[in-house]
Parts: sequence; structure tokens; C-alpha cells
Amino acid sequence: MADNTRMISTAGRLGAFAGPATMLLGMFMFALNDAMGKWLVANYGLGQVVLIRSIAALLILAPFLWRAGWKPIVEAERPLMQAARVLFSTMEVFCFYYAVMYLPLADVMTYWLAAPIYVAAASPLLLGEKVGWRRWTAICIGFVGVIITLEPSSAMFTMPAIISIVGTFAFAFMLLSGRSLRGTPDKTLVLFQLLGAGLAGLAFAPFDWTPLTSPSELSLLCLLGVVAMGAHMLVNRALKISDAATVAPLQYTLLLWAIIFGWMFFGDIPRLTMLFGAALIVGSGMFIFFREQQLKKRQPDRPLDVP
Repeated sequence: MADNTRMISTAGRLGAFAGPATMLLGMFMFALNDAMGKWLVANYGLGQVVLIRSIAALLILAPFLWRAGWKPIVEAERPLMQAARVLFSTMEVFCFYYAVMYLPLADVMTYWLAAPIYVAAASPLLLGEKVGWRRWTAICIGFVGVIITLEPSSAMFTMPAIISIVGTFAFAFMLLSGRSLRGTPDKTLVLFQLLGAGLAGLAFAPFDWTPLTSPSELSLLCLLGVVAMGAHMLVNRALKISDAATVAPLQYTLLLWAIIFGWMFFGDIPRLTMLFGAALIVGSGMFIFFREQQLKKRQPDRPLDVP
């Protein structure tokens, strides 16, 4: 009996470690994907990069889809909402890779990490969710962080900065639409997302195609899709191993990796205003997340409009 108890305790400790470790590895893979994307779009066409990335990721996803069968795809819920999510996700991918062509990786990642704040701000209007004064305060602080990061001046109206903001809003609406599609399997959502990006890449690639002179160049472009798909799988696995309250806040390690990779590979030195704005955004995002988790636990006893 004592041996069984010890084995259960050890398994519990390993399980508690596995979730965060898997999430941290997933965030590292996402950051690596972003750094690779920044280098690739500087040397190859944007449509070309997105097209080959999508094809490679689809090849990785194909066996899982084959095992799951066609029913979840053919009978996917709410086709119009699915189409809207694909549109937003495609916009987000193109905006992100355009932004990292011209801006430091850490700056772009900071803008993207503000997306949960936009989701919280838009959810009362679009999803009918109640948001109390505490979360509204956090939302306002997050918006201040975005403004500080942008450094209000004529520079904030440059095309890369504008595209960054458009991309973060597209990402936020992609997350919002995902909340309305909880009945759709993750693999189906990823499939539609990849198909949308791939078709858009196919449309734009002929206008900005850089000839590939060796198999290694094609392999590097395909690796981008493999790394991105691996990151998605790791994050989904982490959320199945551990509860969201344990692993979701670890998404903000993306910013740390973006700073490190930006400095190592591109010589980017973080601005003080970016760091301060990022601190406000991360703090606000974490407060909103933990507040929502707290309210979910109270839901059986108290309504969600508790401030």
C-alpha cells in the first residue's frame, strides 16, 4: 500500500511538472518560429513564406486528421463563424510577418500580447459577457501600455506600426470567434486556419516570388511550418495535462524569448518605453486572466457580472 501511495504521489508530481514544462517548450517553439519568420520574410516573398509554411504544416497535421476522420470537418458548426475566423487568422498571419520585416521582434510580440486585453474589452459587445470595474481598470491600463509602447509621435503612423495594430485586432477577433466555436475540435480549427493562410499565400506568392536555388532553402521554409505546428501541438497538450490557470500565464515568456532572439540574431536592443509598456500589458493581461478564472469558479453560486 505504501509503495502504491508513493507511486501515485510521484506520478502526481510528474504531472504537475509536465504541463508547465510542455507549455514553456511550446512558447519557445513559437518564439523560434517568429524569429525564423522574421529572417525568412527578409529574404523571400511574404506570400511565398506563408504558402510554403502552410503546406508543410498541413503535411504534419494530415495523419491526425486522417485518424479523426472527415466527419468533424464536414459537419463543423456555424460555417459563417468558421469563415470569419479563417479571415481574421489569415489577416493576422500576414500582418505579423509584414510587421517583423520592419520592427524589432520584441516590439511586435508586445503588440500581439495585448490581444487578450482587446478580447476582454470587446466581449461585452460581441459575446454579451459581463465585465466589472476591476477588469475594465485592467483593460484601460493595458491600453495605456500599448500607447506607451507605440511612443505617440509621427512614427506611430508608419505603415509597419499601423499593420501591427491591425494584426493584433485581427488576432483578438480570431480569439473571440474561437470562443464561439468551442464545439469544433482543435485539429479542425487549425486545418481551416492553415487552408485560409495557404490559399492567401498562393494568391500573393506569384507577385513576390524569390527563386529557390537549393533544396536547403526549401527545407528551411518548410521547417517554419513544422516548428509552428509543433508549437501548436505542445500548447494544446499542455492545456490537456494541466488546468489553464497553471499554464496559460506562461504564454508571456514569449516576450522574454523575443527579446533574447531579437538581440542574438538581429541586434535589437529593447527600448525602455517598450519594456515599460510591455510590463503594463503583461500585468493587465494576467490580472484579466486570473479574474476570469476566479469568476468561473464562482459561476454556480454567483453571476458573472460580479465586478
